[in-house]
Amino acid sequence: MDVVALIARIVFTTIFLGAAVGHLSSADAMAGYAASKRLPQPKLAVQVSGAYLLIASAMLILGVWPDLAALAFIPFLLITAFVFHDFWTQQGEARQMEMIQFNKDLSLAGGALALFALYASDHHPGLNIVGPLFT
Repeated sequence: MDVVALIARIVFTTIFLGAAVGHLSSADAMAGYAASKRLPQPKLAVQVSGAYLLIASAMLILGVWPDLAALAFIPFLLITAFVFHDFWTQQGEARQMEMIQFNKDLSLAGGALALFALYASDHHPGLNIVGPLFT
């Protein structure tokens, strides 16, 4: 089961690794969208969030405090869902697209919470460089 848990960690983080690369390589373009959502210092926020996702992903994949790493995704996902995917302010097709993204972020937050619970438990899977921080 340790190998299955490692594969799950890798697959779970693929979306965040892609986002991190996008945030860091296209910060100017993404900052425009962040500014449209009235995020303060949008370029800096995009760059910091890209680094945050990269670090949290690496920690989870490598098994460096995997419980903390899983927990780290939750604030990002909730902020993204409620600030960037505010479907309740949209109309028509835009509303539908934002609702899909909102629900995706909430689902991913649930998955991250489940990974946190798994790795913070007494019987957490192995293949970690550093075991859980919370037990």
